Amino acid sequence: MSVDVKKIVLEIIEDVAPDEDLGGLNPAESLRDQLDLDSMDFLDIVMELRKRHKVEVPSEDYPRLATLDSCVEYLSPKFA
Repeated sequence: MSVDVKKIVLEIIEDVAPDEDLGGLNPAESLRDQLDLDSMDFLDIVMELRKRHKVEVPSEDYPRLATLDSCVEYLSPKFA
């Protein structure tokens, strides 16, 4: 059973930033540049990953969650 990491990340972003339009997201571009996310929103996303899916992201790895593509690349092994 493969997990759709992209869908998981988008669902969490949708909950953290409900006013954002995720339809036109460029998966290779910085999420913070495309969406109005501040550092608290970003922390909320990391916390939701831990709360919902028991996925730990150490703070030194936060830069690896900059784009949707890098989120999928970084998180996929954690869901395997």
